[in-house]
Amino acid sequence: MKLSDRLGHLTYSTLVHPGDTWAEMRDSVARHVPAVKARVSPDAPMGLSLRLSGASVATLLAEPGERADFLSFLRSQDLYVYTVNAFPHGPFKGRSVMEQVYEPDWATEDRTRYTMGVADVLVDITESDVEPSIQTAPLAFRPNVDGPAFIDRFTTNLLRAVAHLIDVERRTGRRVKLSLEPEPFCFLETTEETVRYFEERIYSRAGVEELAKWASVPVSAAIGLVRRHLGVVFDIGHQSVEFEDIPAALESLVAAGIPIFKLQEAAALWVPDVTAETVQDLKQFTDTIYLSQTTERRDGQLTRFLNLGDAIESWYDAPGGKREWRTHFHVPVFLDEIGGFRTTRSSIEAALDLHRRTPLSDHLEIETYTWDVLPEHLKTGDIDEYVSREIDWVRDTLGAN
Repeated sequence: MKLSDRLGHLTYSTLVHPGDTWAEMRDSVARHVPAVKARVSPDAPMGLSLRLSGASVATLLAEPGERADFLSFLRSQDLYVYTVNAFPHGPFKGRSVMEQVYEPDWATEDRTRYTMGVADVLVDITESDVEPSIQTAPLAFRPNVDGPAFIDRFTTNLLRAVAHLIDVERRTGRRVKLSLEPEPFCFLETTEETVRYFEERIYSRAGVEELAKWASVPVSAAIGLVRRHLGVVFDIGHQSVEFEDIPAALESLVAAGIPIFKLQEAAALWVPDVTAETVQDLKQFTDTIYLSQTTERRDGQLTRFLNLGDAIESWYDAPGGKREWRTHFHVPVFLDEIGGFRTTRSSIEAALDLHRRTPLSDHLEIETYTWDVLPEHLKTGDIDEYVSREIDWVRDTLGAN
């Protein structure tokens, strides 16, 4: 839904629903989104964040009639798409995902062509007054980045995708925005690393010249076009796991001139004081199909673990001492506590306070996709009620009701 001209659009991520194929995604949208709209936006259009896998994009590109039919369905339900999650290319539900979620990465032709295809689909399933955003992976899983040639390769592919977006706007008049999403254990992980990458590889003379080549435009035009089409998704949960000062991190992106094309409301699991008792209780969150990247802060130093289970093993190897953990386990944004632990909800509140005073992005999205792997005793209500409560909480926090 559109909150206001200042505060932008707000919805929830359909990544929470089954959607590995287009048939699954279409069914999930029809089954759940109208029910959520009836609760949170009964009298006004509601925006949709659509998960599009590689398989879904292939289907939609091959079947123009399906694109037209889906747009008709959206209009009949008073819905509109304004953003797409094109981060997970392959299966995401019902099986182990782990680091495979980053594959294919931006060093591959598959990721490049897939993303270009998403842009082509968006032109046909969005309204003409919407400038849709594409959420994409943070270039590569960090352990796979084996040197400068790898970085050169994914930077070139990224710029090729931006050139495609420039061409889409030239041909259709439709602006599509591509947004990189930093995440723990990826090439783009911290906000500081993200700013450095943009400054050294995208906004540099070499980066602008390469984009100018791919887009067949003068360098003077490429300088503005790259900012028009390439920016970031700022996932508040991810950067909270990094123990970042969230308002300061957001301000650093603004100062660097990096567009925040989507501000993502997400909360992570937080253990302010790790003890033998809390370690035992945390084991209920280790049986998951997703990575649970965990950062430990101890004596002012950060130690990063790929999974919560690795942090627990480290505790048993050397127990004791004052330390705190933040874990990439998405939890409902309206909760400050969950199962005896804290959440990083206060980081969302800080970001929304800044957004209310100085709007940062016109696309807001709640991303809590772990409903299916929450411990059973922590689930309350059904999925439609759960996401509706999240939307209401964000609106209330923004004072946008």
